[in-house]
Amino acid sequence: MQTRTILETLHSVQQQTISDFEIIVINDGSTDDLLAQLKSVNDPRLTVFSYENGGLSVARNRGLTHATGEFIAFLDADDLWTPDKLELQLAALQTHPEAGVAYSWTYYMDNLGQSFHVDKTVTPSGNVYADLLVCNFLAHGSNPLIRRTAIDSVGEFDTSLLSAEDWDYWLRLAATWEFVLVPKAQIFYRQSSSSMSSKVDVMERSQLQVIEQAFERAPAELQPLKKQSLAKIYQYSVQLYITRTLDPEGIRQAWQKLQTAIRFYPPIVFQRKTQTLMVKLFLLRLLPGRCSRALLKWVSQSKAKPIERNEKSPGPTRPIA
Repeated sequence: MQTRTILETLHSVQQQTISDFEIIVINDGSTDDLLAQLKSVNDPRLTVFSYENGGLSVARNRGLTHATGEFIAFLDADDLWTPDKLELQLAALQTHPEAGVAYSWTYYMDNLGQSFHVDKTVTPSGNVYADLLVCNFLAHGSNPLIRRTAIDSVGEFDTSLLSAEDWDYWLRLAATWEFVLVPKAQIFYRQSSSSMSSKVDVMERSQLQVIEQAFERAPAELQPLKKQSLAKIYQYSVQLYITRTLDPEGIRQAWQKLQTAIRFYPPIVFQRKTQTLMVKLFLLRLLPGRCSRALLKWVSQSKAKPIERNEKSPGPTRPIA
């Protein structure tokens, strides 16, 4: 658990425009000053449960055993919500009683919480099973609000997965429940800049495991989507290698993953995202290491938008458009 940001995360929950909810914190074996920080939070809605470290899936499952509400939302300790996140997602579920999950767009925030960008490219609603088989457009675990009846129908998170456990869970929900989109960015998802290539490999293997399991359950008419899904996984690995492991071996791995993605699904080469990744890889090969990294960093920062902060608030108040 990221104790460095936990108070900022909790503040974003306390600032919600609705107030009738419980806040459950699962202390997953933290060995630093997490409990001391949490004691400073004066909120009768907050309950803390401490356990030995079990990992993300185990922590979420433990939280589910303590939750009593009709609707459930997960929030990782380094992510944030906009003040209207719960209100608008709850309204969406109440307006669409057939839906089990409400989700929103995401602000992708840098590691320091100073800038962001928004991705609104995929926005399906209703029966999203086929779309979700191709890619995890919810992107992360801090996004959706889920009916408790939907959660009860699919059970717990898969504790055998070391990553991508949220994608696996959304897929199991999408097999029987409709999703509804709140067309607004409402989650600040903090992107790490320090993951090593070994962690990228773990993420890729877990995603591949999720897809193998998902297509074993999927109906025959959706089986043709598997190659496209595999291509998207390798495309995502290229992105991670470029943004997190800019050493020669990481660049070599990125080229291999890009070629694999194209072999699985050749039309992916015409996607703007793939073409952007190709340009970045060419720059990394043509220019000296420090120059290419500096150029990519400058391009990324020039596209990002700053987050305005209130001096009285530990978290961002709003993005500057």
